[in-house]
Amino acid sequence: MQINLIQNRHYRLFKKISSVAAEQQQSVYVIGGFVRDLLLERATDATDIDFVTEQSGIHLAEACARALGDQLKVTVFKNYGTAMFRYQKTELEFVGARRESYRPESRNPVVEGGTLEDDQLRRDFTINALAISLNQDSFGQLIDPFGGVDDLTQKIIRTPLQPAETFRDDPLRMLRAIRFACTLQFELYPETKEAISAEKDRIHIISAERVLTELQKIMLSEKPSIGLLLLEETGLLEIILPELAALKGIEEIDGKAHKDNFYHTVEVVDTVASKTGDVWMRWAALFHDIGKSPTKKFVDGTGWTFHGHEFIGSKMLKKIFQRLKMPLGNELKFVEKLVRMHARPIALVDDGVSDSALRRLVFDAGDELEALFVLCTSDMTTKNQKKRERYLENFKLVQEKIRIVEEKDQIRNFQPPVSGEEIMAMFGIPPGKEIGILKEKVKEAILEGELQNEAEAARNYVLREGLAMGLTLQEST
Repeated sequence: MQINLIQNRHYRLFKKISSVAAEQQQSVYVIGGFVRDLLLERATDATDIDFVTEQSGIHLAEACARALGDQLKVTVFKNYGTAMFRYQKTELEFVGARRESYRPESRNPVVEGGTLEDDQLRRDFTINALAISLNQDSFGQLIDPFGGVDDLTQKIIRTPLQPAETFRDDPLRMLRAIRFACTLQFELYPETKEAISAEKDRIHIISAERVLTELQKIMLSEKPSIGLLLLEETGLLEIILPELAALKGIEEIDGKAHKDNFYHTVEVVDTVASKTGDVWMRWAALFHDIGKSPTKKFVDGTGWTFHGHEFIGSKMLKKIFQRLKMPLGNELKFVEKLVRMHARPIALVDDGVSDSALRRLVFDAGDELEALFVLCTSDMTTKNQKKRERYLENFKLVQEKIRIVEEKDQIRNFQPPVSGEEIMAMFGIPPGKEIGILKEKVKEAILEGELQNEAEAARNYVLREGLAMGLTLQEST
């Protein structure tokens, strides 16, 4: 098959590399993800392109860098025979064709030189083993020894080698298979899926950082549920995120059953993903119900309860983030907050809800209020259309009430209208617990609607409460 590269934005680059390779008496092929996406006609701006030569990848990279610009810095990895440099915002990597063998305890291969087909054979999947010749006598010719084009057409993920051998050699490929199935919305070839299930325990030798990279790509995909369901079906989820796997299943006692909280969760994640590209919003959706497994209880006359699952779930997150090497700063705090608060707005879907309850929600949510609303509306997964419409309509009313309360009282990112310094000057006292007590009283009075959120009213309130506590007003006040 001949590929027309003339319309491709990298055409001039490819012709230049072709010319340099001919001068150096080397073969050269573009290979991997760039070729796959080109054939899929995916609208992606490739930030990296891989090239393979049957001679020296390092030598070819250095020659190409010299031909393309004097200031291009080449990074060399001698152990793997690879070199790369950045050209016009694209990372170009050159590798010498090689064959690989693996030791059971490591995913780092033993490498030796090989042919183009050897190099294609070592690739993870047939759709990533496709190559296009840039050699002058065969420029644009597609080389597809393992049926990658057919697999692209049929939308399946399949390995060039026996899948068990592929995953045993490099267990990270199990996660990559699921990630590609998710991001491309392909299916795992039956033998591929079976091999992942059989080799799942090999994932233990993969670093948490590598695992997280693949999970992040799944979570950032258009439909994360595809990857999440495959992780569960292959048994990898129980190893990587046992807290999430524990949500799966339905239990019934005395004719009363609870919903399958795992399938509910992946549905919520997809709904959130349809509304925002924020990956931490999506993680919050994934974790919003993880506290349900440890809090599940059957109560006679009531049925299944999950009391406190929001609080317990938020407390479980730090260990999960630590285990997966996820960031422990603002990202963790954001997810913890949404998990802890995700049921709060739902409890306010009531015509009789007080302004005080609305103020407290706005105060506690702060900048995360809109994100909280996205999670809450996504959490409604009932298939009863009338019930769903009624819930969402009531939720809109709550949002409008909150908007009115917020405009009037300015509770979000609340700052006390009277400062600690003012209180100290008012009563002539040094820093101490009395300051904190009075500021807390002001905050509570404002949240309860007993006090307007403005300075003069707050000063009068503090004066009255301070005198009641036995403080003495300064003469000059």
